Amino acid sequence: MQRNKFTTMRSLKVLDRCKGAQVYALHTTGGGGGDVGDKLYHQLQDHLSVNPVRPISMHNYQSSNVPLAYVNETLLPYGLPVSDLLEPQIESCLKFIDFIGTLADLYRRIENCPQFEKTGMYLEQCAIFKGLSDPKLFRRTLRAARQHAVDVHSKVVLAAWLRYERREDELRGTNSMNCCGRNIECPKATLVPGYNPEFIYDPCVCSKNPRGESVDDYSIEDVECSTSDEYRDMSFCIGDNEIRCIRYCIASLSTPFRAMLYGGFRESSKEKINFTQNGISIECMKAAELYSRIRRVDSFDPRIILELLTFSNRFCCDDLKSACDSYLASLVNDVENALLLIEYGLEENAHLLVAACLQVFLRELPNSMHSPNVMKYFCSPEAKERLALVGHASFLLYFFLSQIAMEEDMKANTTVMLLERLADCATESWQKQLAYHQLGVAMYERKEYKDAQSWFEEAYESGHIYSKVGIARTKCKRGHKYSAYKMISSLISEYKPVGWMHQERSLYCDGKEKMSDLEMATELDPTLCFPYKYRAVLLLETNKIGAAISEISKIISFKVSPDCLELRAWISIAMEDYERALRDVRALLTLEPNYMMFHGKMHGDHLVELLRPFVQQWSQADCWMQLYDRWSSVDDLGSLAVVHHMLANDPGKSLLWFRQSLLLLRLNCQKAAMRSLRLARNHSTSDHERLVYEGWILYDTGHCEEALAKAEESISIQRSFEAFFLKAYALADTSLDQESSAYVIQLLLDALRCPSDGLRKGQALNNLGSVYVDCEKLDLAADCYMNALNIKHTRAHQGLARVFHLKNQRKAAYDEMTKLIEKARSNASAYEKRSEYSDRDMAKSDLAMATQLDPLRTYPYRYRAAVLMDDHKENEAIAELTRALAFKPDLQLLHLRAAFHDSMGDYASTVRDCEAALCLEPNHADTLELYNKVRELVKEQ
Repeated sequence: MQRNKFTTMRSLKVLDRCKGAQVYALHTTGGGGGDVGDKLYHQLQDHLSVNPVRPISMHNYQSSNVPLAYVNETLLPYGLPVSDLLEPQIESCLKFIDFIGTLADLYRRIENCPQFEKTGMYLEQCAIFKGLSDPKLFRRTLRAARQHAVDVHSKVVLAAWLRYERREDELRGTNSMNCCGRNIECPKATLVPGYNPEFIYDPCVCSKNPRGESVDDYSIEDVECSTSDEYRDMSFCIGDNEIRCIRYCIASLSTPFRAMLYGGFRESSKEKINFTQNGISIECMKAAELYSRIRRVDSFDPRIILELLTFSNRFCCDDLKSACDSYLASLVNDVENALLLIEYGLEENAHLLVAACLQVFLRELPNSMHSPNVMKYFCSPEAKERLALVGHASFLLYFFLSQIAMEEDMKANTTVMLLERLADCATESWQKQLAYHQLGVAMYERKEYKDAQSWFEEAYESGHIYSKVGIARTKCKRGHKYSAYKMISSLISEYKPVGWMHQERSLYCDGKEKMSDLEMATELDPTLCFPYKYRAVLLLETNKIGAAISEISKIISFKVSPDCLELRAWISIAMEDYERALRDVRALLTLEPNYMMFHGKMHGDHLVELLRPFVQQWSQADCWMQLYDRWSSVDDLGSLAVVHHMLANDPGKSLLWFRQSLLLLRLNCQKAAMRSLRLARNHSTSDHERLVYEGWILYDTGHCEEALAKAEESISIQRSFEAFFLKAYALADTSLDQESSAYVIQLLLDALRCPSDGLRKGQALNNLGSVYVDCEKLDLAADCYMNALNIKHTRAHQGLARVFHLKNQRKAAYDEMTKLIEKARSNASAYEKRSEYSDRDMAKSDLAMATQLDPLRTYPYRYRAAVLMDDHKENEAIAELTRALAFKPDLQLLHLRAAFHDSMGDYASTVRDCEAALCLEPNHADTLELYNKVRELVKEQ
């Protein structure tokens, strides 16, 4: 309670200077329900009834105006953020001191391991890539793991995981047992054991039965009549019923039957054998007899097949059990069936049946995560042991389940239990590191610090150095702050320092030392959010609000995250800039629609409603004008906020959801972009439109050929701009020889002839200009770029500059990029491109600005390194690349550093960098060529 009081006092300090001012004078002059002042009064009253943080007497409210202090009490009911309470989140992924060395080592092990073990190696790679910002690397590795899977269990889990990555559960009208058309995800192909890495690219087998045979129509009676009684030389008697059999057919079912009927037992000489006391029904025995002759079970009632499964286990009839197992597995097609049949499978050790049931549960994720009836088969130690008895408890399974559980709710009991089972299944060092560390993170989030520290220590003992962050954090929470400080300091002195080490140590010191650590953290890794957030809040606490906005805006300009947008909105409210605050909250909600503001105390949508009366209201036509304006100024966050506003007015507009997805992709928010694409697909009002959005989903998840097929199907229904554009885009991504370039040009021209808005036509003209440039048709390209600029597609300045440059008009090219810099809100790329058209000194200046605005852009580092190499400053060139690689493991950076090492004769470093690059992209031709060349040199030496 004392802390809350100080928080309130500190927040009011910032606002004292403007208490006498008013944002709006809101009059209540008899306008009825439409009066703004009355409406605001009710909104504030509703808010305070839901969030009674500080009691304010409503009797003192003057309806003729709204005092600013009262407004700020409403918009900032929880005060302002406090620097002392800020701390960075402990990351739940694997982190390494020498990440490049880790990648290189992993590539070597993948290349040298036996084929049947590659799935496990790719799974380790998945765990490493999970911590990177590019989800495509993770999905590509997941596909490789599925490609090399040998056993049914691995195929089932990996296929379900691939499907989950596309989140098809959010697509209306889809069934969880659908597949993408290839064996890689086909639910029936997963139930076929064996190793065939090329098989996954074949068309799926969904249209076939599990055995690949056609099912004939026949009945038990028909087959019984086909065998004369004269061949039946024995009987099984069950009560008063006699089942006539062929002795050698029954004996062929299993070794026990063979011993009974042809061995030294007395039954071998009997014509009638009493089976009354064996608990076998007449129907089951008849079915067993029939199976002994025809070797098929697909004509039997499922109830009989379940009884046959028990029969086959009791008498060791392996072929019969396999047939029953396979056929029952083919019947599992929904959760209801799976819940019914999995118990039989577990009791009777039916591997395929349990696999089919698990497959349904996994392909229904994340919905099945919320079903106690489903989760009881995974969570407890006993459940894990039952699965293990039928070969279905694995680290892979619990890795998949625990990742989803953590995404759903890190603190939930289900999450902790699944992580405990993950730890139970961990055998290799990396598996233990991951499981123990994630258990530590979960316990830390639950504020169970003693248990969290224990798990972090286990992870550290298993080799995960980063888990020391968790140990230090829990020690501090338990009152041992100096011990935490010494622990992180020892890390910094023992290893080559990285950004997160200094970030972490800053939590345990004060004053200049704290700020020094935060500055060093940003220098070593400018992508860390916490240092910017802390500095911004510290500036806010000293009433330097403008500087606080500038500080947090630095990282938002190149790395958009909900927490940073929330902080800037928070500060903007204190600054009385309600328009910017509303913009940031709207942009935030496109990233995470259910985001809770102010330390999880207020839903973002509610804050939008509170802010709306304080900004100018727009009609839908106004919104389109605003969108064009922001689009032309390359203000992607502003555009995103406008689209969010438009969707609030018209949530069923698929075009707007699609527009939102494009903006999110530009901002490198791929997960949110995919969600918007799925919503665009769900809100589409025609088949041809739905097919286009499905095509984009497939394209963005690495299924280019399937995306092309969707585009062609859409065009066959109706010619549309988006269908032609998708087809052109996907084709341009596959290959662009002279013939295909001409086809892409034609497709883009076809797109431009179809109705669309200027924003999309500007993009198409820009793309068309790029293809013309590649085909050396510079005049046509220039026309395209000029036409794009005429409809305010500002990015076309870049294409036009390229045309001028190729025409040896360097000054004109430079001027075009200067225009883009002047117009664009996000202009790091413009500075980077302008550097190509200027002399060395001006290029250095532009590239320095590009790095300052966006340190994730790799070209500036490569350029500076190349200049240093030209000046024979080899060590400085290597250091320039190494600086960027510390926070952005990039293929081009690694390849260039490998080439530099090669030129210096440092072949060991060349090999390491090549292997790390090939771990990121195994088919990169230039790196492969260098790698093979250097290895040959090493062998010769």
